[in-house]
Amino acid sequence: MNLKAMNILILEDEIPAYQKLTAHLDDYFGEKVVHDWSRSVEDGKTLLEKNSYDFILSDIQLLDGISFDLFNEVTVDCPIIFCSAHDEYLFQAFNTNGIAYILKPYSKNEFKKALEKYQSLFKQGGYDALNHSTLHALKSALQDEQTQYKKRFVIKRAKGIQLLNVSDISLIQASGDFCVAIDFKGKTHPISQNIGALKEQLSPKKFFRINRSELINIDFIDNIESHFKNRLLVSLVGSKEKVMTSSSTTSEFRKWLEQ
Repeated sequence: MNLKAMNILILEDEIPAYQKLTAHLDDYFGEKVVHDWSRSVEDGKTLLEKNSYDFILSDIQLLDGISFDLFNEVTVDCPIIFCSAHDEYLFQAFNTNGIAYILKPYSKNEFKKALEKYQSLFKQGGYDALNHSTLHALKSALQDEQTQYKKRFVIKRAKGIQLLNVSDISLIQASGDFCVAIDFKGKTHPISQNIGALKEQLSPKKFFRINRSELINIDFIDNIESHFKNRLLVSLVGSKEKVMTSSSTTSEFRKWLEQ
């Protein structure tokens, strides 16, 4: 690859992050890399309308909006490497155009792997354009991610107060107006809220209410087996007993598993 003939665009609003990107670029290629840089959607649009690029390094959040809006307005037919602090699930909707992403804070080695992936695809040629349906899916995922869901519960015990991370919860079971959370180690934790209130506080990507009295965490599903009357038996890490979907939730549960 002829570096001098390459055109690279960097979309990054934070100056320290931009400086880190350029330093990694120079280090990777072994020389100073000439490139265009924009901190905003508006300036990025102007650059993309006037120039063609071999690849783009892009953050998601820019000074005046998100880069998804930019790519929705201007057709981009080159690979994009997203450098972002957003969670991995946000990028599940990418097609082959979004060839790589790097989660901040990223290391030099992670940056190197992303560039190597680009160079490998560069030799093959041919990229699918970043289409409107993909961008719509990404924006929807971003909105879901930015919704503030519960991260931990404060558990009051006789010996004091303990913190229970939501990410450690395998199963939540209703117990009257209260609930009991079971973590992945099998330990139980009383929560002084009803199951309906808890459901609204937990991410629907992680937790599903499989029947009237139980919420399960997808990260701790160990096994699923068929049961009578269109129901499913679910084994969970940390729970000694299997839990069962109701006949009315089985269909939605199957769809949820495939998200």
